[in-house]
Amino acid sequence: MPRVLILFVRVVERLNYLVGRFAMYLIFVLAGVLLWSVIAKALLNPPLWTQEMAQFTMVAYFVLGGAYSLQLGANVRMDLLYGRWSPKRQAAVDCVTVFAMIIFLCVVLWGGIDSTIYAFEVGERSRTVWRPYMAPIKIVIGFGVFLMLLQSLAFLIRDIATLRGERI
Repeated sequence: MPRVLILFVRVVERLNYLVGRFAMYLIFVLAGVLLWSVIAKALLNPPLWTQEMAQFTMVAYFVLGGAYSLQLGANVRMDLLYGRWSPKRQAAVDCVTVFAMIIFLCVVLWGGIDSTIYAFEVGERSRTVWRPYMAPIKIVIGFGVFLMLLQSLAFLIRDIATLRGERI
C-alpha cells in the first residue's frame, strides 16, 4: 500500500480514538446535568435548561463515539456466516458493503451541512422555553458523521490491503 494511505489510516484511527475517549467522559457530564436537575427540582425552581442540555449531551456522546465504536468493532454485525469466513473473504465482502455505509454517511453529512448552514443563516433556535441556538449541536453532529465517514474510508483501505496480502 502507498505510504500516504497507511498514514491516512493511522491518522484517522488515532483521531477517532482520541475523540472517542473524550466522548466516553460525556456520560459523566450527562449524569451531572441530570443530578443537578433532580436537586434543583427538589430544592429550587426547576431549571429550564437541564432536559435539553441532557439531550444535547447525549447526542454528542452518541455521535462523537460512533467512529470509535466502529473502530473497536462494537457495532452490530450479522454474524451468521461472516464469523466462519477467512479474513480475506471477510475483507472482500466488507469492500463491497462499506460502500453502502459510505453512501449513507455522505447523504447524512450533506444534509447535516445544509441544516447547519440554515441554522447559522436564520439564527435557528430550539422551540423550547430555554431556546438555545441549534447550530452548535448541528456542528457536533456533522463532525461526528464526518469522523464515521473517515473511519469507513480507513476500513476500505485496510480491507484492500488485506486482499493484497498486506497488513496495516
